[in-house]
Amino acid sequence: MTTETVHSLAHIRAAFFDMDGVIYVGSRPLPGVQELLDYLDATGRRWMLVTNNAALTSQQFSDKVASMGLRVPAERILGSAEATASWLRHQIEKGWPKGKVIVNGQEGLRSALTNAGFELTNDPFDAAYAVSGANFSLTYNDLANVTLAIRNGARFIGTNSDRTYPTERGQVPGAGAILALFTAATDREPIVIGKPNAPMFEEAMRRLGVTPEETLMVGDRYETDIVGALKLGMTTVGVLTGIDSRSTFATQSAPPHLILDGLPELLTLLRRADAEVS
Repeated sequence: MTTETVHSLAHIRAAFFDMDGVIYVGSRPLPGVQELLDYLDATGRRWMLVTNNAALTSQQFSDKVASMGLRVPAERILGSAEATASWLRHQIEKGWPKGKVIVNGQEGLRSALTNAGFELTNDPFDAAYAVSGANFSLTYNDLANVTLAIRNGARFIGTNSDRTYPTERGQVPGAGAILALFTAATDREPIVIGKPNAPMFEEAMRRLGVTPEETLMVGDRYETDIVGALKLGMTTVGVLTGIDSRSTFATQSAPPHLILDGLPELLTLLRRADAEVS
């Protein structure tokens, strides 16, 4: 950690936070969350929770964190379901053909696509687009239908490429593991929207009206949260409350700008940086 990096925090105008492993673990809120969000509000900074989880709608995420005692309105949450639906809508506005969507995913993804104006179908031969995310009630028929749609020419889109999903039982197969199955069955690689890919970050920045240079990304997993943000030119913070260890962050060829125990330490540094420039 350099003095220059800490000082640069004073010029940050917006912050993105991954959710699981940064804001909470399972159904338990992590220390310092509300205090940090309140400080960002008090200092005129914008913020958003940005998660690759495509299972829930923004309102469902808001209700989830509210049950933990955290105040986060739905408009401050962007999941990969909404990011994917928004991205696909923009592609069609730019000239992609209109068409029905076959979905492998939870209600959050289905709702996001429906709310974005898409008609869903279960017919693999009537789908222009095949969109896949996490699906905790996955059946073989789901796999077969989406595979058939992709092999029949449907454009293959993934919400996110997280190979595992953290639960209180441990790491279980995530959306990326399902994408790998479809790739094996179709010889087709998906277009992936969620972190570390640019579309997710770009949608969040568009909603907040900020640029990468004035944005901070806080995450617990290097390969998703940090890599994509670094490529776009954001300041990055790796926290040790989730997946990756200090050594994992520190030994990367391009490590995060800061590696911190958790959000209370980030709040301390922000206050220090603000005090130094005031």
